[in-house]
Amino acid sequence: MNWTRPADLRAQVQKLWERGELLASLVTGEPLFPKRLVLKGPTSTEMADHFDEVRTWVAELRAMPRCRVEMREFRHRVFGANAVPQEAWIDSVEDALALIGKQRDIARFAALIDVTRKHQPPLLGWLAKRPLRALELVDVWNRLLEIIAWLHAHPRPGLFLRQVDIPGVHSKFIESQRGVLMELLDIVLPPEAIDPTASGVSQFAKRYGFRDKPERIRFRVLDPEHALLPGSLMQDISLDAESFAQLDSRISRVFITENEVNFLAFPQVKDSLVIFGAGYGFEMLRKAEWLARCRIHYWGDIDTHGFAILDQLRSQFDHVESFLMDRTTLLAFESQWGEEEKQTLRDLPRLGSEERSLYDDLRDNRIRRNLRLEQERIGFGWVESALSALT
Repeated sequence: MNWTRPADLRAQVQKLWERGELLASLVTGEPLFPKRLVLKGPTSTEMADHFDEVRTWVAELRAMPRCRVEMREFRHRVFGANAVPQEAWIDSVEDALALIGKQRDIARFAALIDVTRKHQPPLLGWLAKRPLRALELVDVWNRLLEIIAWLHAHPRPGLFLRQVDIPGVHSKFIESQRGVLMELLDIVLPPEAIDPTASGVSQFAKRYGFRDKPERIRFRVLDPEHALLPGSLMQDISLDAESFAQLDSRISRVFITENEVNFLAFPQVKDSLVIFGAGYGFEMLRKAEWLARCRIHYWGDIDTHGFAILDQLRSQFDHVESFLMDRTTLLAFESQWGEEEKQTLRDLPRLGSEERSLYDDLRDNRIRRNLRLEQERIGFGWVESALSALT
């Protein structure tokens, strides 16, 4: 029978918990109780035809603790007058919490409300909006409040996170809690203490005025005449983006490759250097204005993501040329084909006509499903021949 059972009533209260309504009401003061629950009982025909089952159902509901069941009279020509449940009510938040076994959680949340009201009242609205998330943070909430108070007192401090001096709080903790801290700091800090152009946890430091670890660019000069250091070393060099931008270089050609071994083995090329790429993301190269006068060649995998990275790089340097990302190279190494785990399917507006044709064939699986040729699978003789053919 499709009648409401005690478990169904508990489930309705549990949903109030899962939606955060029970906890939120403690912050807002908005009364939820007494609350009427949905109660579906037997029809008149069912009560007549299944009287024993109805009697058992009535007994189960009446025995349910913390739930007030209102009855109505039902008259039967054989069994006479009987009382059956008409409405089910939860009269208080205490009853609701006891019914679903959440008394301990509510006590912890009440402590959160008290400490927040005392130290950071503007965050009470966040507690009401994200009560279950707040409950997950109960063991670290005091430390979060200390960080917020420190940053409120030291807006845009210009320090590394490691330099924040709060007893019991270390930089790894701040880094691990950047997501929730951003939600809270955006509420507490004045607008002038926040850089609205920096978003996402990766830009936490920039958003709130901390110093961030410098982005580093790894490169090799491929022409010994332009070596930055004396000697015949490989000269695998890493510079922060600011220093890289200041290179007074006579380099006229730049290669970017995504594979480390290809980067290390890249042959000597006159007036050239090679950069070890970073997949999606070339913002660190923006400050190097001298790159605008160089020919730039991007060498990525022949797959949908390789072309997507090429497209993104061209959003910063529209004169980038692809290198060994053509149909001839793909077909020449058919024995080395692999499979791309998850393709990107979006349109790439910055591809040339031949690149777009190959990209469309790859994403539409016209050659083979999820086809991929990784750059390190291309024979090195083929690489050297392609370099010697460059004009």
